[in-house]
Order: sequence, then structure tokens, then C-alpha cells
Amino acid sequence: MVMATSVLLGACTQAGQPKEMEKAEPQETLIGRSDLKIADGRLTPEALWAFGRIGGASVSPDGGKVLYSVAYYSVPENKSNRELFVMNADGSDNRQITRTPVSENNAVWIQGGSKIAFLSSEGGSSQIWEMNPDGTGRRQLSDYDGNIEGFSFSPDEKRVLFIAQVKTVPSTQDKYPDLDKATGRIVTDLMYKHWDEWVTSAPHPFIADFDGEKVGRPLDIMQGEPYESPMKPFGGIEQLAWNASSDQIAYTSRKKVGKDYALSTNSDIYLYDIHTKETTNMTEGMMGYDTNPQYSPDGKSIAWLSMERDGYESDQNRLMVMNLETGEKRFVSRDFDSSVNEFCWGPDSNTLYFTGVWHGEIQIYAADANACTIRPITQGVNDYAGVSLLGDKLLAMRHSMSAADELYSVSPSTGEATQLTFENKYLYDQLEMGRVEERWMKTTDGKEMLVWVIYPPHFDPAKKYPTLLYCEGGPQSPVSQFWSYRWNFQIMAAHDYIIVAPNRRGLPGFGKEWNEEISGDYGGQCMKDYLTAIDEFAKEPFVDKEHLGCVGASFGGFSVYWLAGHHEGRFKAFIAHDGIFNMEMQYLETEEMWFANWDMGGAYWEKQNATAQRTFANSPHRFVDKWDTPILCIHGEKDYRILANQGMAAFNAAILRGIPAELLIYPDENHWVLQPQNGVLWQRTFFEWLDKWLK
Repeated sequence: MVMATSVLLGACTQAGQPKEMEKAEPQETLIGRSDLKIADGRLTPEALWAFGRIGGASVSPDGGKVLYSVAYYSVPENKSNRELFVMNADGSDNRQITRTPVSENNAVWIQGGSKIAFLSSEGGSSQIWEMNPDGTGRRQLSDYDGNIEGFSFSPDEKRVLFIAQVKTVPSTQDKYPDLDKATGRIVTDLMYKHWDEWVTSAPHPFIADFDGEKVGRPLDIMQGEPYESPMKPFGGIEQLAWNASSDQIAYTSRKKVGKDYALSTNSDIYLYDIHTKETTNMTEGMMGYDTNPQYSPDGKSIAWLSMERDGYESDQNRLMVMNLETGEKRFVSRDFDSSVNEFCWGPDSNTLYFTGVWHGEIQIYAADANACTIRPITQGVNDYAGVSLLGDKLLAMRHSMSAADELYSVSPSTGEATQLTFENKYLYDQLEMGRVEERWMKTTDGKEMLVWVIYPPHFDPAKKYPTLLYCEGGPQSPVSQFWSYRWNFQIMAAHDYIIVAPNRRGLPGFGKEWNEEISGDYGGQCMKDYLTAIDEFAKEPFVDKEHLGCVGASFGGFSVYWLAGHHEGRFKAFIAHDGIFNMEMQYLETEEMWFANWDMGGAYWEKQNATAQRTFANSPHRFVDKWDTPILCIHGEKDYRILANQGMAAFNAAILRGIPAELLIYPDENHWVLQPQNGVLWQRTFFEWLDKWLK
């Protein structure tokens, strides 16, 4: 892939950069939109990495403009950069306002829309900066001794709330200063690792005065506490909020450490009073995850997302509202039998707009906070992500299995959606996508299951095609209309494979009962659902039944390993990425023990625990004697959710059994593959393996 050495975005224009910006690392290549040419109209790994990836959007106070970011990737340089754009609310006059060798993040409007605040590491550490809406007048606002990870100005803009790490675990050098080159870690409790890092610090919320020129001296509002806010590994500024009068902060925290933290999902929403410095637990007694507080515009209510049960991280995410005067709490989304993803308040302080999955699509809904009623707004074969107010409309990102994120305005009354950005049009104009089809199949227990089918471009029903069964991860993540830069169905279809992607048991969007049937039953009905999907679709005359493959990651990787011992000759090739191979080892190796206890039913040494014993009896490693099919195992060594030894063990078992196998191991990737060249390597290895055994 050829990357432009400067950012050239068609009709986008920008006023001249100030002199101080021209001096910022001028020799470094600026990463911008690729000029990739696609020869035959088929999606390739290089084309995937050429896509600009639209990030969070911010609407100006008057509702007239939209600020958003786009990340660009360079495969040759193996890195990325994020730039900022501003456009009118109707999508017109779209302008790129930054062209720098450092990424701009967390960009928001301030000072009535006359300035833009953002995060930049231009000076070395990540700090808060501001600039004019045309990109000029760029200057640093904060000078914090460390990296700022997210921020939010108070409504009156006299203060700023920001996130920064504080040290919570002493280092070896703290105990033995003379061993300044020692690399060993002394561990005394659980949660010493999380996701892809060794836990030595926790994010804390800080507040500081702002006089319009500089951010003042910060105060850690959780000073002396070893807890985290927002919560790792994915929480950000959305887990904290200002009230309308700028004198109170709501923040999310799970005030637990060590073993207690590892065993519980019980987080709460805390209210911090700026003047008295007192903290109140707003959700005390609510035992599951409580996250993402938002005050109503009139300041009388607060909304948040809440799960009911402690230890169950895939419990229904409920939209809750509390009256701040009376303390009354209402389950606003009770009529929506699925989880709420994101939400925002309407200007009337009663309507809430949210996204949620139903029947394999993520749509936008409106909830009445007083009546607790739900009204669907959008429809279509697509997913919406993020929702905010845009004047008398809504702003959201939309994607599908055939298109990456773009920004849309949506009428809250009619659901009519208007595309505002066309970031990747130059790529779509060169590509032909395969047809996506919805099918419903009857399962072995007589229920109806939604299965997505993706066909190759130029599909010819007179031909026979090798076909892939896709196994979803999570385990409770929806097979909705998602667009992925790794598990991308259109790139699989472009290699002339048909993809069968079932919403098997244990996925949200089909009611609470369907979603919960997987916990404690990994080798049960969900596996029967997989086999139903591939068996039913293989009856089609254009399916090459002698060349079926099975692929998946995370729980999907577990599914591949399990099916390898139970498929009875159906498949001719397997690919498992970051999958669980040995359930007993997984129970002790993973870091979030609440997940293992809930989904596995308990520990393997609990001999009287029937659920746990069923789980461990179904561990894929117990059925290696039945493995007979070539398998590719992929894993990242920085994956602390499912350790890399799981993939290595599966590969070793296959080799020892005399089964053709390959191992793609990444020493510097976590549960995902995030670096451009590693991503291209992943795709090339994936298709070389499938082509070898299925064509």
C-alpha cells in the first residue's frame, strides 16, 4: 500500500498553520489518506488498512457544526495518526483542520464554539490543548506532570475534569533501591495483570480551575484511594460527568482491589461535591455494573447504565434514571428485552435516545423517562454506534457488514437518516461487496435462529463455493451488522468463500432467555446451534460440502477447538484465534475471576458443583484424541485474558497427534491485533491456510 507523505483530502482546505506548528518534528512523515488503487474490485488486507477510521464526534453549542476525527494507518511505517475535521451540520463545507505528526484526540468545542480543546502529545506527554475551529492558534492549556487520558470542561468552563494514572502498587525498586536494574515483580494478591498490562497504577479523576488561559493545579478527588475511575481496561471520560450547575461530578468506580476486585463486577456511581469535597454513593445496594452517568439538561435527574447481578458481566445493561430530589430510581428501558449500549438526554430532560441490539441489528430508540416506554426510531440492515443531539436531529455513526463507520444525521421523529461524511467513498468506488442475506433456521430444540449469510462478489449460483462457519466471541457479543478490520466478512467473501454467521445461543438481541442459555453450558445448545447453521446451509446446491471451514476468536476460538473434537468430518480446516483450549488452566490463568466463576459455574475442584463439572468435562483439550483436521492457531503473548499458552498447547497437541497445524504467535499483541503490519500478516496467514485446505 502506498501512503501519501502529506494529507491530501480532495476538496478539503485549511488556513495556513501557525509557525510554531511548522517547527514540530518537520522531518517526520505525516500519515494521511492512502492513494491505494484496487485492481480487481476485491477487498484485500492492504485495502482494509487504507480505510480512514472515523472517531468520536462533537456538536458545536449552537448545533451548527460537527467536529470529528479520522485515524489513518500506514502499513510501511507500521503506525497510525489521527486528524481532526470540521463540517456543517448538514455535511457541507467539510474541512480538515489538523495536519501534524502527532494524533489529536478527545476533541470538543469550548468557549461557545469559538475554540476547540483536544489532547495532544506534541510536547512529549499528553496534555490539553486548544485551537481555533480552522486549526490556527494552537496552544497548550495544561502542564500536568504525567499523561492526561481524557478530559471534560464544566458547563461554566471554570473548571476541567481530567483522567490521569496514579501509582497504586510499589515497585521492586521501592523495596530494594539498590536493585535498580532488577526486572522481577513481587506479587501478593490477585489482579496483578489486566487485559494486556501489569497493574501498577489506577486511573483517577482530577479537577482543576481554568481561567480561560491555563489549567490550574489539579486535585485528585479520590486522593489516597487505590481504586480506579474510570474502570479498566476500556473505561474513559464517558464514565464521568458534570452536573448542569458545574458544582458536582458523577464518577464510576469499583471500590475494590486484589481478590475482591477479581471476584466482583459491583461498581457504583459516586457523586462528588466540589464545594464540600464530600462523596456520596448513589447506587449503594445495586450489585452489578453501574456505569456512564449523565445528568439531565435541567439538572433534576441523572441517568446511567446498570446491571443487576454481581459477577455477571453480560447481564442486561439497563437504562436507569434517578430523580435527584426524591432519590426515586426508574428502570426506563424495561420494555426493551436487550441491553442498552449508549445513550444521551433529549433537550426536554425526559426523552433519552439510546442504541441497542435486536435481531442482529443495532438501532436507535427513544425512551420516555417518566412513562418508561420505548419507541424505535431507525431500521435497516445496519448498526448505529454512538448517539448525540444535532440541533433538532440526532448524530450517530453507522456501519454494516459492507461499510465502515460514517456519520449520519437522523430524524428522531421519522428515523430518516442522511449521510454526512464520505470518508471512504474513493475505496467503495473501487470495490464490489458481496450480498448479505438474512436467514432464519429452526434449531434442534425447535426455536428460530437468525443466521447472516455473506456471498462472494460476482456470486454464481451455478458454481460450488467453499463455505466458512463463523463462530462469534464474547461469548455474549451480538453477530450484528458489525464492520471489523480483522474479522471482516467482506474480505472473506472477496476470497470466494461463503460465510455463515449464526446468532447462536448466548447472544443478545433475542431476549434474556436466549442470551443466558450459554453460561455454564459452553459445550451444549450453542454448539448444536453452530452445527444446525452449517448443516442447513450446506443443503444449498452452491455449497461445496466437501470443503467447509470453521473459524473464530475468543469464545469463537474455544468453539473451534471444541468443534475440532466433535465435528464428525464436517470440516476440512479450522482457524482458532485467542481461544480457550484447556478450561482448567483458563480458570486459574485469567484475570477477571468473576467471569470464570459465572460462565464456568465455579472452580474445577468443586466436585459437588454439577455446573462446573459439566463445564470442565467439556474442555476442548479432553477431545484431542478425536482431532483429525488441519488447524491454524493464532495468539498474542500480551493477551492476559486468555494466555498465549492456550494457543501453543493446542498447536502442540495437533503436531503430536500428527495433524497438519500452524501457529501464528505475536509477542507484542493482546487479545486483538492492532499493529498494521501484524494485521496484514494475520490476513495473509488466514487466507493462505484456508486456500491450502479448502480450494
